[in-house]
Amino acid sequence: MALHDIAARALHALDPEDAHGWAIRGLKWGLGPRDGGVDDPILATSVAGLQLSNCVGLAAGFDKNAEVPDAMLAAGFGFVEAGTVTPLAQAGNPRPRLFRLTQDQAVINRMGFNNEGLEPFAARLSARKHAHADRLGVFGANIGANKDAEDRIGDYVTGLTRLWGLSDYFTVNISSPNTPGLRALQTKAALEELLGRIAEARAGLKKGGADYPIFLKVAPDLEEGEVEAIVETVLACGLNGVIVSNTTIARPDTLKSAQKGEGGGLSGAPLLVASTRVLAEFHAAAKGRVALIGAGGIASGADALAKIKAGACAVQLYSALVYGGPGLVVRIKKDLAARLRAEGFASVSDAIGTA
Repeated sequence: MALHDIAARALHALDPEDAHGWAIRGLKWGLGPRDGGVDDPILATSVAGLQLSNCVGLAAGFDKNAEVPDAMLAAGFGFVEAGTVTPLAQAGNPRPRLFRLTQDQAVINRMGFNNEGLEPFAARLSARKHAHADRLGVFGANIGANKDAEDRIGDYVTGLTRLWGLSDYFTVNISSPNTPGLRALQTKAALEELLGRIAEARAGLKKGGADYPIFLKVAPDLEEGEVEAIVETVLACGLNGVIVSNTTIARPDTLKSAQKGEGGGLSGAPLLVASTRVLAEFHAAAKGRVALIGAGGIASGADALAKIKAGACAVQLYSALVYGGPGLVVRIKKDLAARLRAEGFASVSDAIGTA
């Protein structure tokens, strides 16, 4: 792991997006780290029926095109989410669109759902499933809408339909700040229409005999009353959970880096407190009726435990890998297991919502 972390730091000499591209290439070439140990049983958890050997997942955004899910599972993640994938390939926003805020241990991105589209994504998942179906880890597909789509809701239905049977769960991403108007789908009327059509499509797909959990990914920048409205709509439409949260358009006064004024979504350490507060609000509103996954600012076992105690049954990270390297996930798992035991918890589930 140490050698891989050194290599990751060396990539900081490159433009952030170029560095990420080389990281993906390295993983495809089999050069990624491998967590050879067995997960500590105290980290096992269940999320909407998904059985995870550990509760630490990789958030969407790292592997947009489902190129390296198995490499990231081998690195130690308990589950991996790829995407966001849209029906048609799109280039995204002009470069530069990814910025390291090193002094703040943060990242700003305005990528704009750049991806190769559904067909290459689905082809990789199909090949993966046939190659080693006996040893697949938990994989999730994060689906979105094309920027110029006439029917954005239809794009989500298309993604769900095309990837049904190829993914263990789905995430409906309506919370990226980098596709104009996308976050408007979080408002009550638009969300009811979106999730209603998702539920209708799911009902038809389930007739084939299989069903998969569906999560909604939300922004941390919500108005008063929106948390409760989102929870009730999620419940009414039969979704299984909420991922809290995506990047923020806010810029805390504490930011020090020269690029803090760049447009886009802020992630990393400065998001931890705000996203955890919103997570706790979702926990209070949900009252155990939907599963919650905590994301935003996690870089240590302490951060992960804070999310769990705020109501999450699992957590996701991505931006911290930029600074902590690929060995970070193993360190987080070890730290989290030690903290759970130190506080007298016998399992992740025992700690959920105890803050």
